[in-house]
Amino acid sequence: MLKNNIEVDVKVKCIEAETTQAKLAEEVGTTPSYVNRLIKKQENIVNKTFVQMMESLGYDIKLTYVKRD
Repeated sequence: MLKNNIEVDVKVKCIEAETTQAKLAEEVGTTPSYVNRLIKKQENIVNKTFVQMMESLGYDIKLTYVKRD
C-alpha cells in the first residue's frame, strides 16, 4: 500500500513554494491539465505493478521528501 496521498503532498509543496500547479507545469515543460491528471491518478506517478510487487514482498511504501539546498 502506498502510504502517501500524492495529491495532497503536491498541493502542500506548491503552497510551501508559493507556486501554482500551472507554474509547476510550465517549469517542467508540460500542461497544467496534465499535471492535474497525474496528481489525481496516483497509480501513474507510482507504478501500480511496483506497488503490487512490494506488497507481495510484505512491504508498504512511504515516500519521503527532502528539500534540496
